[in-house]
Amino acid sequence: MTDFAQLEEIDGVRLTWNIWPNSKLEATKSVIPFAALYTPNKKLPNLQVLPYEPVMCKQCTAVLNPYARVDYYSKVHPPVYLFLIDTCVSEEEVNACKASILQAITTLPEYVHVGLITFGTHVHVYELGFTECSKCYVFRGSKEHTPQSIIDQLGLRGGHGAPGSRHTAPPGATATVAGGAAVGPAARRFLLPLGEAEFALTTALEELQKDAYPVPTSTHRPARCTGTALQVASTLLGACLPAGNCQARILSFVGGPCTEGAGKVVNRELAEEMRSHKDIAKDGAPHFVKARKFYNSIAAQLVAHGHTLDMFACALDQVGMAEMREMLLTTGGVAVQTDTYHKPVFKETLKRLFAKDGEEGFVGCSSNATFEVLPSKDIKLAGLLGPAARADKKSPYIAEAEVGLGGTSQWKLAGLDQDTTVAVIFEITAATKEGESQASQQGGTPQFFLQFLTRYMHWSGQLRLRVSTITRRWVDPGNVAELITGFDQEAAAVLMSRLVTHKMEAEDDFDATRWLDRALIRLAQRFADYRPDDVMSFNLRPELSFYPQFMFNLRRSQFVQVFGNSPDETAYYRLMLYKVAVSDAMVMIQPQLTAYHFNGPPEPVLLDVQSILPDRILVLDTYFYLVVFHGQTVAQWRKAGYHNLPEHTAFATLLAAPQQEVKEIAARRFPVPRIVDCDKNGSQARYLLVKLNPSSTYSSAMPTSAEVINTDDVSLATFTEHLKRLAVQS
Repeated sequence: MTDFAQLEEIDGVRLTWNIWPNSKLEATKSVIPFAALYTPNKKLPNLQVLPYEPVMCKQCTAVLNPYARVDYYSKVHPPVYLFLIDTCVSEEEVNACKASILQAITTLPEYVHVGLITFGTHVHVYELGFTECSKCYVFRGSKEHTPQSIIDQLGLRGGHGAPGSRHTAPPGATATVAGGAAVGPAARRFLLPLGEAEFALTTALEELQKDAYPVPTSTHRPARCTGTALQVASTLLGACLPAGNCQARILSFVGGPCTEGAGKVVNRELAEEMRSHKDIAKDGAPHFVKARKFYNSIAAQLVAHGHTLDMFACALDQVGMAEMREMLLTTGGVAVQTDTYHKPVFKETLKRLFAKDGEEGFVGCSSNATFEVLPSKDIKLAGLLGPAARADKKSPYIAEAEVGLGGTSQWKLAGLDQDTTVAVIFEITAATKEGESQASQQGGTPQFFLQFLTRYMHWSGQLRLRVSTITRRWVDPGNVAELITGFDQEAAAVLMSRLVTHKMEAEDDFDATRWLDRALIRLAQRFADYRPDDVMSFNLRPELSFYPQFMFNLRRSQFVQVFGNSPDETAYYRLMLYKVAVSDAMVMIQPQLTAYHFNGPPEPVLLDVQSILPDRILVLDTYFYLVVFHGQTVAQWRKAGYHNLPEHTAFATLLAAPQQEVKEIAARRFPVPRIVDCDKNGSQARYLLVKLNPSSTYSSAMPTSAEVINTDDVSLATFTEHLKRLAVQS
């Protein structure tokens, strides 16, 4: 573990630079932005929970005690889970989906509130409070609905979230939930404690069948009104629950694209293909802009009420996640993408979402967070990159130039789990006088402070405030040697990956590869040791030695290269990159490769084609999937059944070790990754080969290994040579 990773275990913060120049000009020359990657809800070994309110500064609102983490308690609503199920799938898929949901429900405590909505050609909202028989409200999927019309049709005019409505309950008519917060009787028809609604909910799920409307499958897609269903679900929660005072999640289970009503991403006719990256870039996707605008409006509604959307996309086709990206990103919801409800990726992730893990139950999920940053003098906030939304709080710390979610010093995080990590980008505004250091200006204190305040609702129902205050030091202008000692190349790589994907989403005709290359060249020119025009003299300092390798792999990653991936897949990968902590993001950018062999214990090996040997088993961890790759000799021995013979127990042990390792990795990761088991020359070996450095290709004059990759991509060695040559140019 690096020194910077050890610091992260203390306060949950990684800085791209841990020593900052006390000059705006010098900060600009440093190329990599000065930023903090902060995990507000990280499980820390020495976290103190204090049962009283913190002392706040009356002027700047900072919390007293620069290293305090303070919690305070308040009685609030229990969690609310609204299940939203797509029935436009096969009968087998419907059965697999509801079986997993029924199993997950058994792990929930009785005080948790639940609701049920299903959708296909129409939307069905179930009234769980009506126990005599199954009763539901039906919305036409092809009809345009407004939030007010949905509220009126459900009879929720007195709900908490009904716009412009006021409600006074008659004596004895108001029902309460644990904690003392009131819920109107109309709302209790749809959202009830599991202890009261379990029979009605399980009965409705057990009786659930695929959408009854006939579909000519050879020519048409099912009539699926996903957009209308999401609108109804978000409006129902907004009308039933007090904004900002309740943990509420919509768990959506989607089996295909929206083809009906608002939010449609493709027509029903199979003659119209799903949009591709090329279609979107050339305005050839007729529904894309309108659908994204519609889903963005639902995202704003969810954020306003502090509600979270989780999506389990289980389909062979795209479901429209690229259009729905903003809903998942701004609410911090869980996103899972697989091809069927039968896969462990879906079943295990759903099970783990509700699994209680000691004191941090439900995988540490919290909600309704507001995140605020208070910096020292001469530091301003440029913006934030992460699963959040602007809170539009004005303060003197806001920079003029915005990066990502800028123009505010406070953000909303509707959903917050233990790994949720935001990247805060700063602007250094100090302008020291010539010959005068920052230390002398500040009375001999060459330090600056950053305070992160996160107010959130803990999964247990308590309101908490976590305060993390860190201090680092300034360095005088021109002191490059000292500045570079504080460079965290892993945090810098993660920040640049978020920044480049943000630019790809926000800017038309943005050349991501060129932008990354230019930034790397400028960084090398600034901080490497070399003589002008002398390539042989080029030398990177240890603090920078791995950074070019990180950029090489980032350029080749699915975050930057969209060829071969659908818009939904790209949206999913980028959503995950925006959310996870530095260590997990580094696995996404530069996967980890481990070799298993007869000559000793498992060992990390280079992410290179030369690591493939006949008598080795390789395990590749890309975060999204785990690959167990058997070399040619190992595969032949296994097919011959040698591991079943008593004299070859060592071989049996070798085969079992990587299988056990990937199971252990999958068991501690959320969402659960896919496991790929393959042999050399097998069809699924591509999952490994695509991630390896192509040091030996079909065009190599003398291949350096027995394995050759058929690609035109440059190798790491060629990439590094180009970097050296361009960096030393006068």
